[in-house]
Amino acid sequence: MADPNIGIYTKNADIVVRAGAKANATAITVAETDKYVLTIEGYVNSVTHYNWSDAYAALNVDVRGLLTEAGACLCAINVIAYDPSGFTSLEEASFIVDTLWARAQQALGKLADQEVKTFMVGA
Repeated sequence: MADPNIGIYTKNADIVVRAGAKANATAITVAETDKYVLTIEGYVNSVTHYNWSDAYAALNVDVRGLLTEAGACLCAINVIAYDPSGFTSLEEASFIVDTLWARAQQALGKLADQEVKTFMVGA
């Protein structure tokens, strides 16, 4: 069995908070989020042209949040897509997904910025 909570910078607790209180109980389990968390982290690394997974351990704690934000928001979208029926309406679920997508795109843009990367790695 794989180690639970296998994400390097995206952990289940971060995903659950972003998915919201109405997210499907099965979808927010570690067993479910672990199915795609490393794929999402690989996506973040690829889009930003930097292997944050390898660099993560050497980063100061105070600059890691941007990575967590990007990964957790993208993972939370998967959680909501798994089963949006717990939300009051599909519009509510869509609003949350849109918000998560926007936050993820902001974080990815910053992570791809050379000045931000230099700052984070050198902090």
